[in-house]
Amino acid sequence: MIQIYHNSRCGKSRNCLAFLENSKKEYEIINYLVNPPSFDELYAIIQKLNINPIDLVRQKEKIWIENFKNQKMNDEQIIQAMILNPILIERPIVITENSAIIGRDLEKVESFIF
Repeated sequence: MIQIYHNSRCGKSRNCLAFLENSKKEYEIINYLVNPPSFDELYAIIQKLNINPIDLVRQKEKIWIENFKNQKMNDEQIIQAMILNPILIERPIVITENSAIIGRDLEKVESFIF
């Protein structure tokens, strides 16, 4: 089943969710701001995305700029920062059993799920 890590305040995330609704594919919505992923869950997502943890961080968020931007952090610390401050996680994330994408581009989402 497809999962979407969704933030209802984000237009790109809402667009991606609407696309999934129209796709007739079965999916699960994960409101990661209310139910943040565990370290292991976020690590697994990063592996499926095939990116470095820093590439999943919304680096223009105020929390990042004020608290983390100029710190030297290893991957574990970056993941921990996202868990403690889930607003820092890039969105939406569309996940299948074996892979994931950041679903900001609906054309990429379409080719990913079909």
